[in-house]
Amino acid sequence: MTTDWTRGVVVVGGGAAGMIAAHTAAMRGVPTLLLEKKNRLGTKILISGGGKCNVAHAGPMEEVRARFRPNEARFLQPSFYRFTNDDFIRMLSNKGMETYTRPDGRIFPVAPADAKDVVSVLEAHLSEAGVRIRLEAAVTEIETTGGGVSGVLLASGDRIETRCLIVAAGGSSYPATGTTGDGWRWLEALGHHLVPLRAALAPLYLEPTPPAEWSGVALRDCLLRARRINADNTPGKELMRWRGDLLWTHKGLSGPTALGVSREVAETIPEQSGVEVDLLPGEPFEALRERLLEQTKAFPRRSVADFIEQIVPNRLVKPVFDTAQVEPTVKGAYLGAKERSRLVQTLKGWSLGRVRHVPLERGEVVAGGVTLSEVDPRTMRSQRVRGLYLCGEVLDIAGPVGGYNLQAAWSTGFVAGEAAAKEQEGSASSPDKTAGFASSRFG
Repeated sequence: MTTDWTRGVVVVGGGAAGMIAAHTAAMRGVPTLLLEKKNRLGTKILISGGGKCNVAHAGPMEEVRARFRPNEARFLQPSFYRFTNDDFIRMLSNKGMETYTRPDGRIFPVAPADAKDVVSVLEAHLSEAGVRIRLEAAVTEIETTGGGVSGVLLASGDRIETRCLIVAAGGSSYPATGTTGDGWRWLEALGHHLVPLRAALAPLYLEPTPPAEWSGVALRDCLLRARRINADNTPGKELMRWRGDLLWTHKGLSGPTALGVSREVAETIPEQSGVEVDLLPGEPFEALRERLLEQTKAFPRRSVADFIEQIVPNRLVKPVFDTAQVEPTVKGAYLGAKERSRLVQTLKGWSLGRVRHVPLERGEVVAGGVTLSEVDPRTMRSQRVRGLYLCGEVLDIAGPVGGYNLQAAWSTGFVAGEAAAKEQEGSASSPDKTAGFASSRFG
């Protein structure tokens, strides 16, 4: 069956970027069709922030933009000012959802609201805007005629005619959510060039594998460093560092710190990288050594392990002593200067092992994708195919952990939806209902 949608906008992908793009186009009065291959919208949003949904990062958009790599930051500048973090928070608050900002700038819904509720709010906006949604509608091919989009083919055998198509099909991380890299295959077939894919915001698999009893153990407010490993097996140049929480898994490390260093590790040869953790990043080496000395003098009959237990979870106390080559039962009065220095050195730079693998399919975000030079950052319009717009993770954009990548999806999705709607006939005379969502400074 062929459906004529040549007077409207078709959006492929019902994730963060796709939902905002569809909503924006429809709010400009243009008929909009949203195609999603899964049986529900926003599947990947549901896993954001561990299900709590880190919806954005607070602060001026210039500061948010500066956290991306320079070429990505330049590309994102127009869209970040066109649709800001405040604009998205306003969309949530207009449906009664309150948010709060953590000290590190990460924005979350106020409990008991979570990721499911964020998706529900977006679905409500789509419904009010009049977006037509087709679930379990997997696209298999984009058709073109004379250098422009002419339609899309679905796995069901249906064909949808369109002159205006937005591809927001995501990347290839967490394929169970539907992001299986389909968009890249279509776009490469149309002549777009792809930057090689690599993991970003992914867990780290270690060698040796952590003991089973460590799985689930968390460290709060530590500093994880990734380093190159020299030919003589000694720590080399620092690749990246990230301060925050760390979580041991049955294969290695996860949590914000592991995700924060993963892209740099993945871009080198992971097997030539190692990780170490500073358990007390706010306390200099000498100050910690002096504090331990004072403790042993004040409590000479007390086990030094009592001091270490105040710093690390119980399951990690013995491993810390083993690494420092100090007996866990040693009393304060018998802790020598060399042993004290080794303990402090371990607390300030505990080597956790060599990185065995950074799994692309387990990353919250994948770096790489359509090269940014082939997309107009002011409109998200393809510079190779007429009537084609790209937004979200199909682009070569991967920001740090902390709500940055969802902001990139919201912003690029908004600009793609707005520009696509403007392209369609009659949009100039159609009622523009986006007031209140786009930044008044720029809208």
